[in-house]
Amino acid sequence: MGLILLLAMIGVPILEIAVFIEAGERIGLWPTLGAVIVTAVVGTALLRLQGLSTIARARESLEAGQLPIAEVFDGLCLLIGGALLLTPGFVTDAVGFLLLIPPVRLVLRRWGRNYLMEGGRVRTWSNVSPPGAGPASGRPSTVIDGEFEEVVDEDGPSGGDKSETRWNKRIDRANDLDKRR
Repeated sequence: MGLILLLAMIGVPILEIAVFIEAGERIGLWPTLGAVIVTAVVGTALLRLQGLSTIARARESLEAGQLPIAEVFDGLCLLIGGALLLTPGFVTDAVGFLLLIPPVRLVLRRWGRNYLMEGGRVRTWSNVSPPGAGPASGRPSTVIDGEFEEVVDEDGPSGGDKSETRWNKRIDRANDLDKRR
Protein backbone atom coordinates (compact mmCIF):
# COMPACT_ATOMS: atom_id res chain seq x y z
CA MET A 1 0.00 0.00 0.00
CA GLY A 2 2.85 2.37 0.81
CA LEU A 3 4.43 1.73 -2.59
CA ILE A 4 1.16 2.54 -4.35
CA LEU A 5 0.87 5.83 -2.45
CA LEU A 6 4.47 6.72 -3.27
CA LEU A 7 3.93 6.02 -6.97
CA ALA A 8 0.71 8.08 -6.92
CA MET A 9 2.45 11.00 -5.19
CA ILE A 10 5.15 11.00 -7.86
CA GLY A 11 3.11 9.90 -10.87
CA VAL A 12 0.09 12.18 -10.57
CA PRO A 13 2.05 15.47 -10.55
CA ILE A 14 4.17 14.29 -13.49
CA LEU A 15 1.02 13.36 -15.40
CA GLU A 16 -0.63 16.70 -14.54
CA ILE A 17 2.43 18.65 -15.72
CA ALA A 18 2.47 16.72 -19.00
CA VAL A 19 -1.24 17.44 -19.58
CA PHE A 20 -0.72 21.14 -18.69
CA ILE A 21 2.09 21.41 -21.22
CA GLU A 22 0.03 19.71 -23.91
CA ALA A 23 -3.06 21.84 -23.21
CA GLY A 24 -0.95 25.01 -23.14
CA GLU A 25 0.51 24.17 -26.55
CA ARG A 26 -2.90 23.42 -28.06
CA ILE A 27 -5.11 26.17 -26.61
CA GLY A 28 -2.64 28.62 -25.05
CA LEU A 29 -1.67 29.68 -21.55
CA TRP A 30 -4.68 31.85 -20.57
CA PRO A 31 -7.40 29.48 -21.82
CA THR A 32 -5.63 26.63 -19.98
CA LEU A 33 -5.55 28.60 -16.71
CA GLY A 34 -9.16 29.70 -17.28
CA ALA A 35 -10.25 26.09 -17.76
CA VAL A 36 -8.61 25.10 -14.47
CA ILE A 37 -10.39 27.91 -12.63
CA VAL A 38 -13.77 27.17 -14.28
CA THR A 39 -13.55 23.46 -13.39
CA ALA A 40 -12.80 24.38 -9.77
CA VAL A 41 -15.77 26.78 -9.56
CA VAL A 42 -18.24 24.44 -11.31
CA GLY A 43 -16.98 21.48 -9.28
CA THR A 44 -17.42 23.37 -6.01
CA ALA A 45 -21.00 24.31 -6.93
CA LEU A 46 -21.86 20.72 -7.86
CA LEU A 47 -20.18 19.45 -4.71
CA ARG A 48 -22.24 21.76 -2.53
CA LEU A 49 -25.49 20.76 -4.21
CA GLN A 50 -24.82 17.04 -3.96
CA GLY A 51 -23.43 17.33 -0.44
CA LEU A 52 -26.63 18.96 0.81
CA SER A 53 -28.67 16.29 -0.97
CA THR A 54 -26.60 13.54 0.64
CA ILE A 55 -27.02 15.07 4.09
CA ALA A 56 -30.80 15.23 3.58
CA ARG A 57 -30.91 11.56 2.51
CA ALA A 58 -28.79 10.57 5.53
CA ARG A 59 -31.17 12.43 7.85
CA GLU A 60 -34.16 10.64 6.28
CA SER A 61 -32.45 7.26 6.73
CA LEU A 62 -31.72 7.99 10.39
CA GLU A 63 -35.30 9.13 11.00
CA ALA A 64 -36.52 5.87 9.43
CA GLY A 65 -34.30 3.94 11.85
CA GLN A 66 -31.83 2.79 9.17
CA LEU A 67 -28.08 3.19 9.07
CA PRO A 68 -27.13 5.66 6.31
CA ILE A 69 -24.29 3.50 4.96
CA ALA A 70 -24.85 4.47 1.31
CA GLU A 71 -25.00 8.14 2.24
CA VAL A 72 -21.78 7.91 4.26
CA PHE A 73 -20.04 6.30 1.28
CA ASP A 74 -21.44 8.99 -1.02
CA GLY A 75 -20.21 11.65 1.39
CA LEU A 76 -16.74 10.11 1.37
CA CYS A 77 -16.73 10.06 -2.44
CA LEU A 78 -17.87 13.69 -2.51
CA LEU A 79 -15.14 14.65 -0.06
CA ILE A 80 -12.45 13.01 -2.19
CA GLY A 81 -14.01 14.37 -5.39
CA GLY A 82 -14.07 17.89 -3.94
CA ALA A 83 -10.43 17.69 -2.91
CA LEU A 84 -9.50 16.51 -6.40
CA LEU A 85 -11.53 19.29 -8.03
CA LEU A 86 -9.80 21.93 -5.96
CA THR A 87 -6.39 20.49 -6.86
CA PRO A 88 -5.18 22.23 -10.03
CA GLY A 89 -5.00 19.86 -12.95
CA PHE A 90 -7.09 18.23 -15.64
CA VAL A 91 -6.54 14.60 -14.60
CA THR A 92 -7.53 15.22 -10.98
CA ASP A 93 -10.52 17.28 -12.16
CA ALA A 94 -11.65 14.41 -14.38
CA VAL A 95 -11.49 11.93 -11.50
CA GLY A 96 -13.17 14.44 -9.19
CA PHE A 97 -16.04 14.97 -11.64
CA LEU A 98 -16.43 11.19 -11.99
CA LEU A 99 -16.89 10.92 -8.22
CA LEU A 100 -19.69 13.52 -8.42
CA ILE A 101 -21.72 11.31 -10.80
CA PRO A 102 -24.21 9.19 -8.76
CA PRO A 103 -24.11 6.09 -11.05
CA VAL A 104 -20.31 6.02 -10.76
CA ARG A 105 -20.59 6.15 -6.97
CA LEU A 106 -23.17 3.34 -7.09
CA VAL A 107 -20.78 1.12 -9.05
CA LEU A 108 -17.94 1.94 -6.65
CA ARG A 109 -20.18 1.24 -3.64
CA ARG A 110 -21.20 -2.17 -5.01
CA TRP A 111 -17.63 -3.03 -5.88
CA GLY A 112 -16.41 -1.99 -2.44
CA ARG A 113 -19.18 -3.90 -0.66
CA ASN A 114 -18.43 -7.06 -2.66
CA TYR A 115 -14.71 -6.68 -2.04
CA LEU A 116 -15.18 -6.32 1.72
CA MET A 117 -17.81 -9.05 2.08
CA GLU A 118 -16.01 -11.65 -0.07
CA GLY A 119 -12.74 -11.12 1.73
CA GLY A 120 -14.39 -11.60 5.13
CA ARG A 121 -13.21 -8.17 6.19
CA VAL A 122 -16.60 -7.07 7.48
CA ARG A 123 -18.89 -8.64 10.04
CA THR A 124 -22.18 -7.09 11.01
CA TRP A 125 -24.41 -7.57 14.02
CA SER A 126 -27.17 -5.74 15.73
CA ASN A 127 -28.53 -5.71 19.24
CA VAL A 128 -31.65 -3.80 18.27
CA SER A 129 -34.87 -5.76 17.89
CA PRO A 130 -36.75 -5.21 14.67
CA PRO A 131 -40.24 -3.67 14.82
CA GLY A 132 -42.90 -6.21 15.78
CA ALA A 133 -40.44 -8.44 17.61
CA GLY A 134 -41.61 -10.41 20.59
CA PRO A 135 -42.67 -13.84 21.75
CA ALA A 136 -45.89 -13.81 19.71
CA SER A 137 -44.07 -13.10 16.47
CA GLY A 138 -41.48 -15.82 17.02
CA ARG A 139 -38.70 -13.23 16.77
CA PRO A 140 -36.53 -12.23 19.73
CA SER A 141 -37.78 -9.41 21.90
CA THR A 142 -35.97 -6.56 23.57
CA VAL A 143 -34.31 -7.47 26.86
CA ILE A 144 -34.60 -4.93 29.65
CA ASP A 145 -31.95 -5.25 32.31
CA GLY A 146 -32.77 -4.09 35.81
CA GLU A 147 -31.95 -4.45 39.47
CA PHE A 148 -34.14 -5.24 42.41
CA GLU A 149 -33.81 -5.43 46.14
CA GLU A 150 -35.62 -8.01 48.20
CA VAL A 151 -36.97 -6.57 51.44
CA VAL A 152 -37.62 -9.06 54.22
CA ASP A 153 -39.29 -8.15 57.51
CA GLU A 154 -37.35 -8.95 60.64
CA ASP A 155 -40.35 -10.94 61.86
CA GLY A 156 -40.04 -13.21 58.85
CA PRO A 157 -42.84 -14.44 56.67
CA SER A 158 -45.92 -15.29 58.66
CA GLY A 159 -48.85 -16.58 56.74
CA GLY A 160 -48.20 -14.68 53.54
CA ASP A 161 -44.71 -13.69 52.39
CA LYS A 162 -44.34 -10.03 53.49
CA SER A 163 -41.41 -9.41 51.12
CA GLU A 164 -43.60 -10.48 48.24
CA THR A 165 -46.39 -8.21 49.46
CA ARG A 166 -44.04 -5.20 49.61
CA TRP A 167 -42.72 -6.01 46.14
CA ASN A 168 -46.25 -6.11 44.75
CA LYS A 169 -47.04 -2.78 46.41
CA ARG A 170 -43.97 -1.22 44.76
CA ILE A 171 -45.05 -2.55 41.38
CA ASP A 172 -48.57 -1.19 41.95
CA ARG A 173 -47.16 2.24 42.81
CA ALA A 174 -44.95 2.22 39.70
CA ASN A 175 -47.94 1.28 37.54
CA ASP A 176 -50.00 4.07 39.08
CA LEU A 177 -47.23 6.58 38.30
CA ASP A 178 -47.07 5.35 34.69
CA LYS A 179 -50.84 5.74 34.29
CA ARG A 180 -50.68 9.34 35.53
CA ARG A 181 -48.09 10.28 32.92
